[in-house]
Amino acid sequence: LRMLQVKLVVTGDDFGYCPRRNQGIVDCFLAGAVSNVSLLVNGSAAAEAAKLARRYNIPIGLHANLSEGSPVCELLKTNSSLLNQDGFFHGKMGFRTALSKGLLNMSEVRQELKAQVELFRELTGHLPPHMDGHQHVHVLPEVRHVFAEVLKEYGIKYTRVPIEPGLHKCDWIPPSLMDFYLGVEEDSFNTVDVFTRHGIRWPDIYIGLSTMGKNMSVAAIWSAIDAAIAEFTSKAHSPAQPRPPSGTVAIELMVHPGYPSVPPVGGCGEGPDDFSQSWERLHELQTLIKPELQSHYKTRNIQLCSFKDL
Repeated sequence: LRMLQVKLVVTGDDFGYCPRRNQGIVDCFLAGAVSNVSLLVNGSAAAEAAKLARRYNIPIGLHANLSEGSPVCELLKTNSSLLNQDGFFHGKMGFRTALSKGLLNMSEVRQELKAQVELFRELTGHLPPHMDGHQHVHVLPEVRHVFAEVLKEYGIKYTRVPIEPGLHKCDWIPPSLMDFYLGVEEDSFNTVDVFTRHGIRWPDIYIGLSTMGKNMSVAAIWSAIDAAIAEFTSKAHSPAQPRPPSGTVAIELMVHPGYPSVPPVGGCGEGPDDFSQSWERLHELQTLIKPELQSHYKTRNIQLCSFKDL
């Protein structure tokens, strides 16, 4: 493997979810372990998160949320196809079920996505340089078209396409979760053309499903990066993505560090979920700040950066 110059965007998702999540992500950023964050504008601590990003100069994008908590668009808070009978979004799987049954109104999806971009701009003072989807809703059928149109309308250049090299070989992922991941992967493959047509870009390589929560370790991150680079250099580039300048490759590593949420504080309107309250968030934080991970980046010519630096 020749010495490629690797640009690595380490994105801390769910910034704004709760004060303890914010603190964990900021600690990771200050330790040089996270280089980019993705803000949930309907998170209970979103305004605080935006202030922290400004104070510490943390590159920040939008984590568009259509599945957890409450919408930010006032018109959709009372009567909308995006809400369940309790008045909240349908949930990670509930959203997918409602979508497959044709129950979701795409003009409401557009309305909410635009409202989230506008709120992001209000909180941060700028448009998001990148925008992806909480629980990967942005690559779902129908939604992907609306999402791409909103990005194009606002001139948001970068997104995330969660196709992880070698995912199929990760035998430590439980079957139920693997089914979900392979669904995300299939939806992502079907989204490539749509995003490409709209002139939207994303890093050459995505990593993050195989290294989430308790599965994160220094070795897991190393081997995921190494395997992905090997696969990337060996295979011909897909025509969809223009070939990067020779000798450079861009990778996004999706991470979820934080100190565990303590109910009732946190969440996006309904209180924090199980993953937020679990020790797995803290485990990610502790793994990401390990000095041996940092030194590995240096020896492998891996430069941490944000989407603005790609």
